[in-house]
This record gives sequence, structure tokens and C-alpha cells, in this order.
Amino acid sequence: MTDKIMAIVALATMIASLAIVAVFVPDIDLIIVIALVSVLAIYDFWQSFHAKSK
Repeated sequence: MTDKIMAIVALATMIASLAIVAVFVPDIDLIIVIALVSVLAIYDFWQSFHAKSK
């Protein structure tokens, strides 16, 4: 259970730090890349979470 909590905290920290970059550098290309990276990280977390629960 601890590993899931740590993964959620790490994912939230990564997304928060990328959001700070997106706010202070409001370039549309950068925002698209940050959104894509965040979606891929969430997808990877989701896949890992369901693979371990089965």
C-alpha cells in the first residue's frame, strides 16, 4: 500500500512542477508537451496500478 501512496505523491509532484513551468513560460508548444507528458505518466501509473492488483 505504501508503494501506491508514494507513486501518487511522485506523480502529483511531477505534474505540479510541470504546471509551474507552464504557468511561468506560457508558450503553447511547451504546454502541449507538458500535457502530453502528464497524460502518458498518468496512463503508465494507471496500467501499473491495475497490473499489480490482478
